[in-house]
Amino acid sequence: MSDAPITMSSGLPSTVLPPVDPHVSSALASALAAADPRAAVAQVVADHPRCLDAWATLGDLGRDPVERYAAYRVGYHRGLDALRANGWRGSGYVRWSAPSNHGFLRSLLGLQRMAAAIGERDEAERCELFLAQLDPAGVPAGV
Repeated sequence: MSDAPITMSSGLPSTVLPPVDPHVSSALASALAAADPRAAVAQVVADHPRCLDAWATLGDLGRDPVERYAAYRVGYHRGLDALRANGWRGSGYVRWSAPSNHGFLRSLLGLQRMAAAIGERDEAERCELFLAQLDPAGVPAGV
């Protein structure tokens, strides 16, 4: 019999995405301070299409619910790709407490809200359930 301890799982794993490159974060902050933030953020997205924070911000700045829905949807799908590339296998937590997860979670939350706004109730409900599964603590106040 081995003397090695047996390690028991403590539940579902948590996935934390890598932090945004500081140069991209700086570009996004500058874009938000531009005379036309929407156009400037769109340029950051074009230059850095894997930046989930940029997609979520573009969704926030959309001119109407359909444009916002589209940006959030792209951020959500790019986020799923990023999660898979970082070990997520379709289950487990992706928590708001990790700032590097915010771009994905904001995209999913925005998608849920815009799906509701354009009458896609089934999609809005799926997104709401997915958010609750990813972080049972819920969406932080003010997000």
